[in-house]
Amino acid sequence: MKHLEIERLKKELSIKAKNGVDFILAASIIWIGITFIWTLSNSAYNKSIFTFIVGGPLLPLAYIFSKVFKTQWKIKENPIQPLGLWLNFAQLFYFPFLILILIKSPEYFVTTYAIITGAHLFPYAWFYNEKSYAIIAGIISIGALLIQLNTSPSTIYYVPLFTAVMLLILAISIYKSYLKKNRS
Repeated sequence: MKHLEIERLKKELSIKAKNGVDFILAASIIWIGITFIWTLSNSAYNKSIFTFIVGGPLLPLAYIFSKVFKTQWKIKENPIQPLGLWLNFAQLFYFPFLILILIKSPEYFVTTYAIITGAHLFPYAWFYNEKSYAIIAGIISIGALLIQLNTSPSTIYYVPLFTAVMLLILAISIYKSYLKKNRS
């Protein structure tokens, strides 16, 4: 497959999937829920378990947003479309590390989860031809670490709040980019 053909296929994905805005908005809502969990007075372990639970509605939320934004999840004639799903599955291979943190140091769980979330966005910069994904991936990953290092356990909810805000900024950026690509 030639470079120009790959670029054409990526542009088609970017436009029809609207740069994945449905998933990013769903994730931002999930991270708002995670923020709330980390304001509670439960143990870090329990908050970590609740964090896993609150992530469950991600796909149904993304599905709702796909109807609102009229995005396409499957583009059968595009041979690189399945790669988007594989890129998302790659995040699951980081979960053993997340489980280790849950068991050994649950006070670092939400930061680890934020770093994984941020880092898994990076390949979508190539997939959708969107630099915003790469930039926000780095900002979330490094920002979550810096917040963790400079905050107290009572204000660790800044990490998921920061993640939610960055995801909202990403959603706005990629949607504006979609509108621009769609016009051309």
